[in-house]
Amino acid sequence: MEIARDALERLRTFEATLYEANAVMNLTRVPRAEFQVRHVRDSLLIAEFCPEGAEVLDIGTGAGFPAWPLACCRPDLQVTALDSLGKATRFLETIPLPNLKIVNARGEAWGVREQFDVVTGRALAPLAIQLELSAAPCKVGGVLVPMRTPAERGAIEAFPATALGLALERIELRTLEGAEIVRCFPVFRKTTRTPPTFPRKWAEIRKNPIR
Repeated sequence: MEIARDALERLRTFEATLYEANAVMNLTRVPRAEFQVRHVRDSLLIAEFCPEGAEVLDIGTGAGFPAWPLACCRPDLQVTALDSLGKATRFLETIPLPNLKIVNARGEAWGVREQFDVVTGRALAPLAIQLELSAAPCKVGGVLVPMRTPAERGAIEAFPATALGLALERIELRTLEGAEIVRCFPVFRKTTRTPPTFPRKWAEIRKNPIR
């Protein structure tokens, strides 16, 4: 996607702030020379799945990916960045955006349900766990679009999505230019309300993921 000039300036400030903080906080393992490709371009691959004016939730945002670049470059969106790691959310609070809300909470314990048009997440957890954490916050008619890998296509197609009120609509592949990486975007439509039993407690999710 094309990035506006003012957004480019904000991204440069974000980059400088991130790597200054990273020297003492260990927020990212991506070298600064790869920031534009592996953090910005990668994050913005999700933009095409976000309708104009959508409310978007990024679960497990870490240092703000994809939430921060997405909010920066799509001011029409209202983006919520959720993470359980305090140092990550404290860092994000130092570089606010008017359309970015930062929440320090665990996904399975947050309690927000049926609110967001789009729910995503990058490198959050194994597929089944990510979908269980993501389903309840998504509103009926909205979509879950986790950022996955092509190797997971079989697991994506086999996942019993109806248990969470979801239906797999399609799987899209996108190439991350400059990194020789292919991202897999399964698009799960929320067709009915997620049963109140989901998400379960973290220990139960980890011990017995949905199959």
